[in-house]
Amino acid sequence: MNDKILIVDDEQAIADLVEVYLKNEGFQVRKFYNAAEALACVAEEELSLAILDVMLPDMDGFALCRKIRENHLFPIIMLTARVEDIDKITGLTLGADDYITKPFNPLELTARVKTQLRRYTRYNIATQHTKAEQPALSDEISIRGLRISKNSHKCFLNETELILTPIEFSILFYLCEHKGSVISSEELFISVWGEACYDSNNTVMTHIARLREKMKEPARKPKYIKTVWGVGYTIES
Repeated sequence: MNDKILIVDDEQAIADLVEVYLKNEGFQVRKFYNAAEALACVAEEELSLAILDVMLPDMDGFALCRKIRENHLFPIIMLTARVEDIDKITGLTLGADDYITKPFNPLELTARVKTQLRRYTRYNIATQHTKAEQPALSDEISIRGLRISKNSHKCFLNETELILTPIEFSILFYLCEHKGSVISSEELFISVWGEACYDSNNTVMTHIARLREKMKEPARKPKYIKTVWGVGYTIES
């Protein structure tokens, strides 16, 4: 297995434990106890996924997540010892794809890693077929200046490319694919995350807010992603 997983946690015992479980599953591991060394690794190596602790000695995990997201789209899972919803929402808003609260079961974390990698592989063109291998028909949708393609994993709004994380892309494509229908948070979560709902409403809401921000959409009167209160979200035909 060629997937390289970055682990950043200043609690050596936890980092070592996660490393053992991931290596047992065949993953390559790059392990660090501070953000500075982790950022150097991110700049030098091609990574598949990062696991970031929120509490680090030189930079908090949220700031580290934001720095990574400036140039990279691989999945990020946040580890937090705090249970407040604001910590979870902050991480997701800054570009994290998932979070898990300490103490955790290493088997659950390993399962989350595999889920994120499957999703990233599915929606990232760099990990799929070459252009010569792709089907002749392009899976592309256009809606009033918004153009999104599953084959190229690119999205344009009025010819300006939107830089989306795999999760953001998946949410937007699903809504476009079902334009005219109202999609509940639960349906979005199951379709995009590929698992049973857990805190689905807040998680989806945070990613929708981030999408609107990237699309420069006013929250109260969005042109594209509209909220149907008490029901879900829709993109009108």
